[in-house]
Amino acid sequence: MSNKPVVETLKKVLADSYALYLKTQNYHWNVEGPHFKSLHELFEEQYTDLATAIDEIAELIRTLGEKAPGTWRAYDGVRTVKDGDENADAATMVQDLADDQDVIRKTLQQALEAAQNAEDEVVIGALVDRMSVHSKNRWMLQSSL
Repeated sequence: MSNKPVVETLKKVLADSYALYLKTQNYHWNVEGPHFKSLHELFEEQYTDLATAIDEIAELIRTLGEKAPGTWRAYDGVRTVKDGDENADAATMVQDLADDQDVIRKTLQQALEAAQNAEDEVVIGALVDRMSVHSKNRWMLQSSL
């Protein structure tokens, strides 16, 4: 049985997660400067976590009886995380990713409210866990500036 409001918000979470994954990996590849190694490793930790999260979010959508979107066209229509600039300096990359933690937490909050309204404890638990990860990621990034 599908719960449309929950599914639609989860699709936005999936789109933002994929956009943040790609941006973080882009910055991982292209960061330069005196803090290269530590930032390169931090970005890798974060995009690796996002890869797992993307799969889990897609599976939540499937458990609710819907197909999980998997195209750039579908994501572009609903994502709020903007593309990154691989030519940015390291500090700009870090600040950009830190800001995106807030962007994705807002998307997660919308999905959480839909799941709470639907009394879907499984989705609620998954979303709370993701919010915690993004809060920690923001702290880690901000502390790197």
